Amino acid sequence: MTYGKKTTLDQSFVESNLMGPNCLRLIEELTAEIKLPETPRILDLGCGTGLTSIFLATEFNAQVFAADLWISPSENYERFVQTGCDKSIIPIHAEAHALPFAHHYFDAIVSVDSYHYFGADPAYLDTHLVPLVKPGGVIAVSVPGLQPGLTEASLPDAMKDFWNHEVINFNSLEWWEELWAESPHIIPIKTFSHSCHKQAWDEWLATDNPYAKHDVDMMKAENGSYFDSLALIFVPGT
Repeated sequence: MTYGKKTTLDQSFVESNLMGPNCLRLIEELTAEIKLPETPRILDLGCGTGLTSIFLATEFNAQVFAADLWISPSENYERFVQTGCDKSIIPIHAEAHALPFAHHYFDAIVSVDSYHYFGADPAYLDTHLVPLVKPGGVIAVSVPGLQPGLTEASLPDAMKDFWNHEVINFNSLEWWEELWAESPHIIPIKTFSHSCHKQAWDEWLATDNPYAKHDVDMMKAENGSYFDSLALIFVPGT
């Protein structure tokens, strides 16, 4: 399977390491909208099994810090060795509220399919991410969410039964825009719904992952009426 201009990975490798809707589709579309310097230093926040880190390292010749709380950095390192990316990706065990990095260290912070777990606090962005980005850098986030105008209150009970909303925070693009608008330290560049939303979900549901099998029933109930994949891109302001 090929993603972007340079990233080619074995299909079985991708399928066995997915943790949700195909993150490689999402990051390909997300990063097409940002500008990076040559050989950038990137924080991949909530990298999961490191597929997005492999993409960033390969596609942008980047030094990537692959940070995750739940996936072992030793396991991720094995994946990076397997794909020949071990010299350009540094696997890190880190909690999103205790990131062990210097201020102004990164050219970019990228987070795919994880930010909604920890970033729904209005103070999170200014407190934990903005200080880490260099002047002229970028923060790019992709999250699962709800279609325009929808809220938890407007969803049928059959949908609410599939997740704990207080934990994962499925919200609309407008909700995230309003949340990030509260920050005095960022400038919005672009927000959009991913055009690859259906493809990313279909590829996830086709895997043998037991969580994907559980999501099949959820997506049948959803039937294209409620969910979306959302992208938000910002730069630090003055």
